[in-house]
Amino acid sequence: MLRRTFIAAAVATAMFGAAAVQAQTYRAEYRLSTTLGTAFTWGQAGERWVELVKEKTQGRINIKLYSGNSLVGGEQTREFTAIRQGVIDMSIGSTINWSPQIKELNLFSLPFLMPDYKAIDALTQGEVGKDLFAVLEKRGDVIPLAWGENGFREMSNSKRPIASPADMKGMKFRVVGSPLYNETFSALGANPTQMSWADAQPALASGAVDGQENPLSVFVAAKLPTVGQKYLTLWHYVADPLIFVVNKQVWNSWTPADREAVRQAALQAGRENVDKARKGIAGNDNAVLKQIEAAGVTVTQLTPAQRDAFVQATRPVYDKWAKTIGADLVKKAEAAIAKR
Repeated sequence: MLRRTFIAAAVATAMFGAAAVQAQTYRAEYRLSTTLGTAFTWGQAGERWVELVKEKTQGRINIKLYSGNSLVGGEQTREFTAIRQGVIDMSIGSTINWSPQIKELNLFSLPFLMPDYKAIDALTQGEVGKDLFAVLEKRGDVIPLAWGENGFREMSNSKRPIASPADMKGMKFRVVGSPLYNETFSALGANPTQMSWADAQPALASGAVDGQENPLSVFVAAKLPTVGQKYLTLWHYVADPLIFVVNKQVWNSWTPADREAVRQAALQAGRENVDKARKGIAGNDNAVLKQIEAAGVTVTQLTPAQRDAFVQATRPVYDKWAKTIGADLVKKAEAAIAKR
């Protein structure tokens, strides 16, 4: 009897100790980083993930959204390093912004790799997506959970319609902080300038740069026609998938049940984000395009022959970066797109 009592007491003490440790490892609040705020579908995805995590964990995990990459002083390409270092606990990040640290993520920025939304899905929802998640977890000290989407990046400017590489000659374009974008726009005869999104709108308004490239949802939400962007070219040259991740140490501090709750919340928020990012844009739904044209923007839709001129002009960049990204991964991506 005494032995049973002692064992029961020891078990109770151990359980109490484990509960105490667990209570200590759960912070009052976790930091979630996004580049764009809640006026954009990207920030709304962050807002939704926060809501769903709180709901699915019964309030055990509370998250605060920090948009504008404010946790890294607005420097988009520093975000992934900050996640690895624990400065950021969670993020919905762009493959573009993280590509300086994870070279394989440059895959989505290969010019004209993905011709349509089915091609994006063939990568993110197939074996290529799984391979990239494995790379992130192995080399990045993060746990990738779900895919989201910022969208195909289209080109706008304040000078003239663009239907050929020759039309871009000498024009200054704001591009994101990736050398691949610099090389792509240089191959097309333009003068690319890297700057954060926070600096881009003032630069467009002042005429310091002539144009930019971003998804249509960003073009509308940021009201780019009001800063002189009167000419838009639809060319689907690259896409911008988003990835929901958690810092590995933070992830390991949660119970298995709460980890699964956070994962399911990410998957749901990701699906909702993709639907919202494509609404009014994909397929026969052109409500967003009509809205843009109503703002006085001249829209140029490339014919197959016109698009091919851009493809040919950027092919040397594609071939060079395919080696950097990994020839096998690129071939696997091309095969998946061909089978879509």
